[in-house]
Amino acid sequence: MTAEPTEVLAEADALELLHHGRIEIEGRLADASNTTLRAEITLHGLTRRCVYKPVRGERPLWDFPDGTLAGREVSAYLVSRATGWGLVPPTILRDGPLGPGALQLWIDEPEAAEGLIGFVPAYDVPQGWFPIAAARDDDGDAYSLAHADDPRLARLAVFDAVINNADRKGAHVLYAATGAIHGVDHGVSFHVENKLRTVLWGWTGRPLPDEAVSTLHALTACLDGPLTGELEEHLTVSEVQHVRLRIKRLLRAARFPKPPTDWPAIPWPPV
Repeated sequence: MTAEPTEVLAEADALELLHHGRIEIEGRLADASNTTLRAEITLHGLTRRCVYKPVRGERPLWDFPDGTLAGREVSAYLVSRATGWGLVPPTILRDGPLGPGALQLWIDEPEAAEGLIGFVPAYDVPQGWFPIAAARDDDGDAYSLAHADDPRLARLAVFDAVINNADRKGAHVLYAATGAIHGVDHGVSFHVENKLRTVLWGWTGRPLPDEAVSTLHALTACLDGPLTGELEEHLTVSEVQHVRLRIKRLLRAARFPKPPTDWPAIPWPPV
């Protein structure tokens, strides 16, 4: 039986499809800096789209010399799954038409989906949004980079602090038809040095929500179990240790982190 494309797959079914499905490449996503391919994947008559990022298409990064970007994508999913927040779409590492790579379930965004991050006229920042940075267009008109004060984005901000995401652009946030939001493109995460770079600075210095605190405690418990071993399949031992350290610091401060002073706080382009 072939499921309709709009039908939501259970996580276990999505992972089964990604692990064992037949991959047929549709084309390349031209805006990506590394080889990023959209593909169809089929198993037992069920077909979905996915994103395939082969390791052989990765450009070396001087500040991420260890492991692979694909491994970091998978690691981000493993941490997301452990939080229970479902922020990162199901992602695995497997062999594909161009060799081993990260395979991630494709998220379809409704045409009418309203984004929660972007540039808005400086005089017309929506109520309930945080202005993050000032900008001007080619005509000199003033704009603000801003995002909504939305609990789903707040979860993502905490998640990014845990994995030390160095590239949370507005375009890396997807809005599913279910009302959930998803973060994608986590290849430059998990560095041992503080490289947090994001557009989600609206809660800077504010207390963490109680839900986030309890989730971080639960995540620490997961690291005492199988999660550490799963992450060490893709990250260095030191990188995994620093996940635990970042969680410890977040819990000790009980506040959203502040922008770094020795590293650009906002990625470019921001959206």
